[in-house]
Amino acid sequence: MTYPSGRRALVCADLEVAAGEFLVLLGPSGAGKSTLLRSLNGLVSLTEGTLESHGVGVVRGAAALRALRKRTGMVFQQHQLIGRLSALTNVLTGRLGYHSGLRTLLPFSRADKMIALHALDRVGLLDCALHRVDQLSGGEQQRVGVARALAQDPQTLLADEPVASLDPATAAHVLTLIHDVCKADGIAAVVSLHQVSLAGRFADRIVGLANGTVVFEGAPGALDASAVARIYGAAAVLAAPDHATPHNASPDAAYVTA
Repeated sequence: MTYPSGRRALVCADLEVAAGEFLVLLGPSGAGKSTLLRSLNGLVSLTEGTLESHGVGVVRGAAALRALRKRTGMVFQQHQLIGRLSALTNVLTGRLGYHSGLRTLLPFSRADKMIALHALDRVGLLDCALHRVDQLSGGEQQRVGVARALAQDPQTLLADEPVASLDPATAAHVLTLIHDVCKADGIAAVVSLHQVSLAGRFADRIVGLANGTVVFEGAPGALDASAVARIYGAAAVLAAPDHATPHNASPDAAYVTA
């Protein structure tokens, strides 16, 4: 994927993600993680190559893109919620892809509201359904974002650094929630993270990106100091032992930065 400025954000990133797999993308800022994630639901268009989705096939044209987005939930770093609206109303926006443009002008159906309430219940926020989201904590707002994605009944969930702005304990709680829901529902998850320790704790498979290219792909146990150095550069291999052995790391380990 090459941006109009000429910068190549993705050079070589051929990946397959299976149903129920929890795939974590690691890499420094500018490595291509966000571009790769956003290409998976068409928020950015590939310059070369193809995107293929189960049940849709090769994604070409507006109809295929709409079908893909309807079943692809996304959780953002900065929540992307409407602060003056309730948690329930925000979660209901996850149902918009199931209705025509004209139908979206009408009130949501009882069935849609039940789906949204169930999604809020799954993230532990049913009691906050009618609260304005700007009155919720950062962790609660992120859980509303997860519920919105679940309301889409997704087959794929994309999460772009979903815990970067959260404290370590809340980050671990939110990731546990995302992980457990995706495993229970057989949802393929692609999650970008900065924390090597969290990647080792939750990932089935880790993909490391550097300069738009996949430089590591494997199980958490294979992510040793040499692999971390390929992803982040030699300067990123810090003295703390949990960076070299992320699968044994504590959930509150520091960020790895280049």
